[in-house]
Amino acid sequence: MERQLIGRGILAGALAGVLAFLWAKLLIEPVIGRAIDFENGVGAAHEAAEHAHGAGGHSHGGEGAEVFTRGVQSNIGMGLGVLIFSVAMGALLAVVFCVVYGRINLSARAVAALTAGGMLVSLWIVPALKYPPNPPAVSLDETIKQRTLLYVLLVVLSAALFVGSILLTRRLTPKLGVWNASLVGVADYVVSMAVVFLILPGIHETPSTFPADDLYEFRLYSLGTQVVIWVTIGLVFGALAAKVLDEKKQSVSA
Repeated sequence: MERQLIGRGILAGALAGVLAFLWAKLLIEPVIGRAIDFENGVGAAHEAAEHAHGAGGHSHGGEGAEVFTRGVQSNIGMGLGVLIFSVAMGALLAVVFCVVYGRINLSARAVAALTAGGMLVSLWIVPALKYPPNPPAVSLDETIKQRTLLYVLLVVLSAALFVGSILLTRRLTPKLGVWNASLVGVADYVVSMAVVFLILPGIHETPSTFPADDLYEFRLYSLGTQVVIWVTIGLVFGALAAKVLDEKKQSVSA
């Protein structure tokens, strides 16, 4: 049955990837285009300044040639990236569902929805508070490895502390009741993440001259993409998982 559920998770993730790509193509891609235009404008201004001061007498145009065209990046590249991520998250949610379902007195749809919500919060929303997404054209190329490692570390810590807070809540529930134990669990996660935020270094690379509206829209629409992914996975997988579990109950009772 676990294989069936994971297969349903992959299917839900694939559907979520298609919807998220449409969202990103419609709303995020125009912002990325404006960010690239901004970067090209800044680069051209710097080159013009160097020529004006006699710092160089030749063109550097060949050094920044794109391996893939913007059309390939914004369609095939973005589409595959979003699809692979969504399918992986769908499979991961299904695995978590298999572990959690039956341990709490909730329906399959409710467990799937709560799991999706928890993963959205711990894997994206909270890490984005420390390291918010930026358009790809406004960050420094030489810091990409550092930024990636810090972000992955924060995601891992957030997920681990989130699970730890849930386990703490379950342990305290018999003594404090569901409501009070839940408050303690939430407080534990918030305080733990606040400490992590203070320890990890900040990254401030976005130029002050970059349009604030474009930065705001990119971050808002990036959040929207994640919401589309996790809501779709949670709802679709919940429905498919409930059907699989109902069929198993019927076969057992028969």
